[in-house]
Amino acid sequence: MQIIDEELLDTITLEAKENNRLRKNYNLHKSFDEKVQRLLNALEPGTEIPVHCHKHTAETYFVLRGRLIVHFYDRNKNLKRSEMLSPIDGKYGISIPEGEWHSIEVLEKGTIIFEVKEGPYRPLKEEEILL
Repeated sequence: MQIIDEELLDTITLEAKENNRLRKNYNLHKSFDEKVQRLLNALEPGTEIPVHCHKHTAETYFVLRGRLIVHFYDRNKNLKRSEMLSPIDGKYGISIPEGEWHSIEVLEKGTIIFEVKEGPYRPLKEEEILL
């Protein structure tokens, strides 16, 4: 059993701030081979998440605290739309279909999302990242 409380969120946030990528995953699944990948993802403003897609799985985020924008793009990296998520504003999360090009812009220090996607884990392939 894992209690997800303020102390855990603060710990992960501190680790994200100290990480040169300005983010830190805290996996709730025991193995990268599990059928469902569940994790907390602490994100700080300035973290760079490339425009990418997951060709074989949908992805769902719930914002536990903080604020971010999810940007959606076409294959030519043209911005199609953006969605701001913040529990304070009543926009708690988003479900992103497989194959949808997207990136995240973090607007507030201490932002943490709960992320779920199908497993097993596999790193993004070159064709899943728009440079």
